[in-house]
Amino acid sequence: MDRRTFIRLVAGSAGTLALLRVIDPEQAMAAERIDKISKTDAEWKRLLTPEQYHVLRQEGTEQPFTSPLDREKRNGMFVCAACGLDLFPSRYKFDSGTGWPSFYDVLPGHVETKADFMLIAPRTEYHCARCGGHHGHVFNDGPKPTGLRYCNNGVALRFIPDKV
Repeated sequence: MDRRTFIRLVAGSAGTLALLRVIDPEQAMAAERIDKISKTDAEWKRLLTPEQYHVLRQEGTEQPFTSPLDREKRNGMFVCAACGLDLFPSRYKFDSGTGWPSFYDVLPGHVETKADFMLIAPRTEYHCARCGGHHGHVFNDGPKPTGLRYCNNGVALRFIPDKV
């Protein structure tokens, strides 16, 4: 029995399959190859603010409604704050009301996912495909066309506006 079947059986027996289903990373579209980078812990601490380090390297979560990027409306690109990899074009952003910048899609192959059981119920955590920095979790309650909500910590992102 594979992991997905096991999770569905457990969730189905509890009557909460819709809430517990882990996003299937195999549904992602074909993507470019992203070259990995790695740095020592000391290098990351020098490059990042303490809050960025906590979120990106220790898989922390910032307080909701604290990031100015949640209210960012300009055209541009949201990139990884640690390594600058493009992650979310602004056209993918929507107001989820959760207090964190949210997106209904990501550039193909620019994030990697893994199951996260920190709250007992499985969630899908995503990381930058280049540096491995933690960005947030993806849920099945987003808008069309994907139905996904990439819920991102604002401190894990930088916004680069389009040149006018």
